[in-house]
Amino acid sequence: MASSGGKHFRLSVLNPGGRDSEQYFDERSAPVAGHPPINFHAFAACTSGSFHRETRKAAAEKTPLLTLIRGDFKATERALAELKKTRLTVAVSLKETGLHQIANQLNDPGRLSCFLRIVAQADGCIATTPEAAEIYRQARPKQASATVAFIPTPYPLEDQEWDFTAPPLQQAGIFVGTREWDVPSRNHLAALLLARRLCDASGEPVTVFNLDGRKGARLLSELQFPPGKLRVIEKRKSYPDYLRVVAKHKIVLQLDRSRVPGQVAGDALLCRTICVGGDGAIERLAFADCCGEGRTVEELSAAALELLNNTNRRAAAIVESQTRALERVSFQAVRTRLETFFAQL
Repeated sequence: MASSGGKHFRLSVLNPGGRDSEQYFDERSAPVAGHPPINFHAFAACTSGSFHRETRKAAAEKTPLLTLIRGDFKATERALAELKKTRLTVAVSLKETGLHQIANQLNDPGRLSCFLRIVAQADGCIATTPEAAEIYRQARPKQASATVAFIPTPYPLEDQEWDFTAPPLQQAGIFVGTREWDVPSRNHLAALLLARRLCDASGEPVTVFNLDGRKGARLLSELQFPPGKLRVIEKRKSYPDYLRVVAKHKIVLQLDRSRVPGQVAGDALLCRTICVGGDGAIERLAFADCCGEGRTVEELSAAALELLNNTNRRAAAIVESQTRALERVSFQAVRTRLETFFAQL
């Protein structure tokens, strides 16, 4: 998946003190091997790099590093101090970068002070959303703009093993891409209400995950979907099995306003289906014609209904989104961006 031309650029990602185990990615990151190549693992995977939780092992790779700012930030600050001694190039990024997540992390004076020190001392900052990039730029007022970059999380769109396309005749219904009732900016309830309206208008069934047990089941029952039109999945699935569920739907629907990196949209890309709504980074890049940026719920409802009812329009939208994604969020595209960015530091 990563280019082999010239001197091969490899990136090591360090999650100091994190739970994910050490992992090495080759050029074919099969769906069953370890952590899937998504989120920050994908930055390592797209360069055939590695993912670590121990600073010593990450430094031993002798490659540029992306170090994640997580937890109370102290482990990250210690890791950065240790890495500075090695003279390796080190960029940093907040591990959780939705606007609500950034606000929750930086509302403590101690964490904020630590964050400002880390961002100032790192060689650069990588942001998985444009909004996070602006925060990094403001925190590095004396640094050149080239030391901060918005680079979306990549997806292995070039790899046939990660192509979860379902035959069009086997696709039906609406998949609700959110599941968090208690995060206001996720707008999960609003998405379910819109899905119910679309179900009434089109006759298409709706699928949703419920990982909240009895409480979640009671909340869903209150919405009174038409009999037989709501499919509720109660158990977690492996990532490949989850994608196989998503791929069986005509559209993925959400109303998320969290400005997240965009995994819901990334999942839709791997499934070769359409994501409607949401204002995540990948939503805006790949699904610009039907994302939530600048659109009302009524406009999203009309767009979703057309995609559900018009097979040709849906097929054209898939081609358009895949073309945009290959240019901006594929492994090859992001590997090139990473190589250029680190060369400037």
